[in-house]
Amino acid sequence: MFAPSRRRVLEAAASASSTVVTLPGFLVPAFQQTAAARRNFSATTTRPSKLGRTPLSIPPGVEITIGEPFVKRDMTQWKQQPKRKITVQGPLGQLEMDIPDFIKIDHDTEARRATLSVANRDEKQQREMWGTTWAYLNRFIMGVSEGHTAVLRLVGIGYRATIDTRPEKEEYPGQQFVCLKLGFSHPVEMGVPEGIKASTPQPTRILLEGVNREQVMTFAADIRRWRVPEPYKGKGIFVNGETIKLKQKKIK
Repeated sequence: MFAPSRRRVLEAAASASSTVVTLPGFLVPAFQQTAAARRNFSATTTRPSKLGRTPLSIPPGVEITIGEPFVKRDMTQWKQQPKRKITVQGPLGQLEMDIPDFIKIDHDTEARRATLSVANRDEKQQREMWGTTWAYLNRFIMGVSEGHTAVLRLVGIGYRATIDTRPEKEEYPGQQFVCLKLGFSHPVEMGVPEGIKASTPQPTRILLEGVNREQVMTFAADIRRWRVPEPYKGKGIFVNGETIKLKQKKIK
């Protein structure tokens, strides 16, 4: 007589000649055609964007123009997504931005406000772009009406900044150059991008003004990169209200 375990193996081998194939119990759920609905990690319902549903107030003198949908070829995506061009024009300048077609803008000219909405609130990408587009439009409206500023503080012995012109290096007529003395053997000269105005109220202060906040802060970060604030002596270039926590000196 065979052992019980060996008998089961022989019986399984004898029945293997049949055409019916059976799967182990732990593999059955994976091959079922009608799988049960997947339980979400969170049971709470999806909420609309808090920023996106807030109306945008448009100050006097600012006009928003919404263009017609168009398809822009994008080499990073295989699916062509229609977009629309938004133009914000004000007393200080004009800014343009392309937004996806699923974002709808309800522009009330009489009440001077704009409300954003999306086609499908259950889609994650649309909810993400909802608040992002609202933030960009809000900055554009503030930029063309009031403008954006960035103040850089030069902290260090001998650190100085001046605004000069370099006709032999300028990329566009009337370009300004920020000349920095930061302890190097040579002065650092950086050309101011077009659309930004630079001034030095004090030898250790640099004031940047512009319509596009992204462009202003990018140029401020380029200047800061020459002397990043260090935590031992507190020297460096600080942007706006930036601070740094000082560390104790290394004791050998």
